[in-house]
Amino acid sequence: MNEESRIAVEVVESVEAPPKARVESAPQTFERKRDYLEGFLAQKPQGDTPGEPGGALYEAVVEALKDIYDPEIPVNIYDLGLIYGVDVTGEGHAVVTMTLTTPNCPVAESMPMEVELRVGAVPGVGSSEVNLVWDPPWDPQKMSDDAKLELGML
Repeated sequence: MNEESRIAVEVVESVEAPPKARVESAPQTFERKRDYLEGFLAQKPQGDTPGEPGGALYEAVVEALKDIYDPEIPVNIYDLGLIYGVDVTGEGHAVVTMTLTTPNCPVAESMPMEVELRVGAVPGVGSSEVNLVWDPPWDPQKMSDDAKLELGML
């Protein structure tokens, strides 16, 4: 073995343990990052019939759904026709019935969870639930005119 290929080994008898984290050593103030919880902390929308179509809470849930886009098609899931129903109770429980373009959709596992999170983040919604259905199957005729126009189908 030549000098350059030798590995120096140092024997260490002991190492000082790192200090343990202590609650009293933690910073006293925390800065909140912008996230989904903002919806829970914001003021509830006002309306005469919040859970009814046309009511403020119902409309807020629909707007939240319009912010979720299919990853393969540049159209939101509401205009794409994937949302079959939105029910919002007066107590703020939202139930979304939806489908996907195909059962083999690459986001079949993650899309319902994203919908549930986004709807749950709407101010005034206390709990959310998503029902994924396959009957009736989705077809392009379920798309809104805006979606068809966006995709060059009109």
